[in-house]
Amino acid sequence: MELRQLRYFVRICELRSMGRAAVELGVGTSALSQQISRLESELSTRLLQRLSTGVAPTAAGVAFLHQAQLTLRHADAAVLAAQQARLSGHVSVGLAPTTASVLGVPLLQAMRQSYPDVRLHLVESLSGHLATMLQARQLDLAVLFQTNTLRRWSVAPLLEEKLFVIASPALPQRPVGAKVRLAQLAGVPLILPSADHGLRATLTAAFARTSVEPLVVAEIDGLALLMDAVRAGHGATIQPGAAMARHAGDDLQHSQITDAHVGRRNLLVSLSDDELSPAALATRVVMTDTVRKLVQGGLWAGASLLDH
Repeated sequence: MELRQLRYFVRICELRSMGRAAVELGVGTSALSQQISRLESELSTRLLQRLSTGVAPTAAGVAFLHQAQLTLRHADAAVLAAQQARLSGHVSVGLAPTTASVLGVPLLQAMRQSYPDVRLHLVESLSGHLATMLQARQLDLAVLFQTNTLRRWSVAPLLEEKLFVIASPALPQRPVGAKVRLAQLAGVPLILPSADHGLRATLTAAFARTSVEPLVVAEIDGLALLMDAVRAGHGATIQPGAAMARHAGDDLQHSQITDAHVGRRNLLVSLSDDELSPAALATRVVMTDTVRKLVQGGLWAGASLLDH
């Protein structure tokens, strides 16, 4: 099996066309087909199926595609490392919007200081979307709030976050004081993420335990817009302390929810160790160290470290 064959196969799958792939790769269609046939013979399985509209990977082809993409990424990183004689490569990291607010820039700075030749790709999206991208091998690492441990992932507990009620001083129903319980939020107009958001599911379960029906006046999934609506006094919201990182200069008031069962657990999740490149393994160490420094330095509101 040759890297050339893997590159051919991956490009065919991406373009869904043998002819288009041949043009982009600069080889003849018959030569390209022969290389794929040799690859299938070596693996003793069919990787591509011919369709009226082109080609598509079989079930075996999809499984092989994921590993081929990883192999090519690692091979490219190895070439760069050999050329530059120090750790290099490309690492993709997924962060939820609230997590990115407090961790994104410090992580970028720490990586540039420790591994300036590693190109970091930061992806900001909802935790559920990040899990899907990780499963598709589009990410190397991500901070998630829940995970299916049946997948071949490496999962390490990172930190526990307390949740806060955040409101404008102009909101008459806002809680007063540094601490509040969920039972005191009855009648407080709330702006929350939609039901598809993991935080909303956590809050729904928490309110149910306290027999309180929350007064949800709006649902907003984008963190920036949600905080704009809160700042404008349209309602309060419930978020982890990280959500306030970009609003330190605002006059928003926040009260920590003291109910024992209300919080969010952060997990550092990555592909299995044997699938990670040296650059990704190094990035995972830097992420853990950066989180520890932020929490110990009091820069991550309401967060406490979890033992690995």
